[in-house]
Amino acid sequence: MDNYIVSARKYRPATFDTVIGQRALTTTLKNAIANNKLAHAYLFCGPRGVGKTTCARIFAKTINCLSPKPDGEACNECESCKAFNEQRSYNIHELDAASNNSVEDIRSLIEQVRIPPQIGKYKVYIIDEVHMLSTAAFNAFLKTLEEPPHHAIFILATTEKHKILPTILSRCQIYDFSRISVTDTVEHLQSVAQKEGIDVEPEALTVIAQKADGGMRDALSIFDQVTSFSNGHITYKSVIENLNVLDYEYYFRLTDYILENKVSECMLLFNEVLKKGFDGNHFITGLSSHFRDLLVSRDEQTLQLLEVGASIRERYKTQAQKCEQKFLYKAMKLCNDCDLNYRQSKNKRLLVELTLIQLAQITSEDDDTGNGRSPKVIKPIFNKQQTAQTVAQPQQAIQVNQTAQVQQPAQSAVQQNTSEPQQPYGKTTTQPPQEHKLPDGLKVSQEKKIPVVKAGILGPSIKKKPQHQEEATAQDSAVQVQQAEKEWEDYTVYEKDLNYYWREFATRLPKEEAANAGRMMNMSPKLLDDQTTFEVAVDNEMVQKYMQQLAPQIENHLREQLHNRKIKMTVRISAPKENIRAYSHVERFQMMSKKNPNLLKLKEAFGLELS
Repeated sequence: MDNYIVSARKYRPATFDTVIGQRALTTTLKNAIANNKLAHAYLFCGPRGVGKTTCARIFAKTINCLSPKPDGEACNECESCKAFNEQRSYNIHELDAASNNSVEDIRSLIEQVRIPPQIGKYKVYIIDEVHMLSTAAFNAFLKTLEEPPHHAIFILATTEKHKILPTILSRCQIYDFSRISVTDTVEHLQSVAQKEGIDVEPEALTVIAQKADGGMRDALSIFDQVTSFSNGHITYKSVIENLNVLDYEYYFRLTDYILENKVSECMLLFNEVLKKGFDGNHFITGLSSHFRDLLVSRDEQTLQLLEVGASIRERYKTQAQKCEQKFLYKAMKLCNDCDLNYRQSKNKRLLVELTLIQLAQITSEDDDTGNGRSPKVIKPIFNKQQTAQTVAQPQQAIQVNQTAQVQQPAQSAVQQNTSEPQQPYGKTTTQPPQEHKLPDGLKVSQEKKIPVVKAGILGPSIKKKPQHQEEATAQDSAVQVQQAEKEWEDYTVYEKDLNYYWREFATRLPKEEAANAGRMMNMSPKLLDDQTTFEVAVDNEMVQKYMQQLAPQIENHLREQLHNRKIKMTVRISAPKENIRAYSHVERFQMMSKKNPNLLKLKEAFGLELS
């Protein structure tokens, strides 16, 4: 028990070749030693546990080796190497800047730098966590770092390079250490397990490597922890149980439920996950990663981005064939939106459950009937069909309104409410009552107004009329429609009303087109001489093309709201010096204050602010 050494220390690399996952950096350092091109200051930066301090120690031992090997490694046999391995070398000094960060500590270090080495060529000073030094300590260290004695070499190590002064960075050769890949971590853990005589499953090592997040020291610490838990037999089940990791099986089952549109099963599975103590945010982020892995598994070229075990890889490839790319794109978008809104949500469980309902209905979003086990379809947030349905086919609605009013029975027409409906801004006069002769000879007084469709008028009839009655009704309807079209009157269009309903259309655009809606809000359509055609000036050809594509919907909306069938829209690109942007409240006040400076005095006197 007393001789036990943790794996992170026991299997710490002793040569450049045994450093894991930093081949480019170790090769550069070996070549610099072999060619005798050593800098006086180095900066090793990168995440925790990737080998910064280890490489600094190996570098310090190698440059002081009295008989280095041809490949650039230390011999481990000379007096300098033995002193280093036994931790009694006076040529290597390590300073922890986290606890020795004052000016006095740096001055004491500077005094030691002047003493030359007794054995070997160089004295190496390794300063770990150098970003913890105070600004005064950095300034005191600048001169020595720039022009040290020929026998002194400084190696600075840090995890937060952005906190180091630029004057320090400019005096060092910077080496950025990268995170260790899952593959390299798994291979190293397998070699450690073989040396220790521990039986492991490949999937278990993959989970450990993913949990370590690119740090070899963390991976070895987790390995020791799981070894103690499993008593020398590491399995996938024991790893996910000990590390509180959500099993892949949950995500595979959930994806099958989603593809089969089983909303109830999805919510029950989520409840099972919550009972095991997992957080909803952890669950939804894992689900988004699962969809991402399914996406990369669909193509052989991107399959290398999948960092899982061999057996899990085959399951991903099998399930990926069931999923279409369009489904995976929408699923990842929904999961990402849920992740972004999770912290702000007051009912976090409901947010995740709504996301699961939407996911389970992606493949059946055209089916609004439901299957008895799930509610009706909740369309995804990014569905763009709502606006198109709102502004489409207004001409047909107008014709239906006219036909419906003429086809009403005489009795209902007599009892009709004759109150005047709300007119557009441009309608200032009321037409006198007129007589309409109906097929049965009755006369009904009606006023000209914007037709309104009542709820029960357009309902289909269940009773089937005889054939001769249907033909007579069809002829009467045709005559009545022609009569209604003759009596149609186009209202006068005013620019104020045009701008109002223009902005109303912009507010109905979906959330995905918020930028285009804002652009339309800043536009000011101008009526031309014919009073029915209006012009819109835009900045460039791209906006012009977009507005031309949107023109039919805008025209239909304005024709319905302004009660004028002749409204037409034209789009042009503005002149170079033409100002087409609408002024804001602040800009208007600034323009007015230039003409009348007393407005500024009024604003300051009463402490007014522009809303």
